[in-house]
Amino acid sequence: MTNLKSVSTAPGAPADLEGDLASLRGDCARMSAHWSAPERSPSRPVPLSLIHGVTVPQTSARLLDAMSDYGD
Repeated sequence: MTNLKSVSTAPGAPADLEGDLASLRGDCARMSAHWSAPERSPSRPVPLSLIHGVTVPQTSARLLDAMSDYGD
């Protein structure tokens, strides 16, 4: 959310209390100097012995089955 105390708006323009994508991007651009990216490490494949089945609750399975993107 935009810090309304630090952002000035154009004279006569209403303050955007809810924010929008442009204000969010501006907030992120101002904060990016404070964030650091972790060192990149090469990803390693997961051994097949560590991969187990996925358990889905019956209600979720019925919901996904009813969705055309997943069930048809």
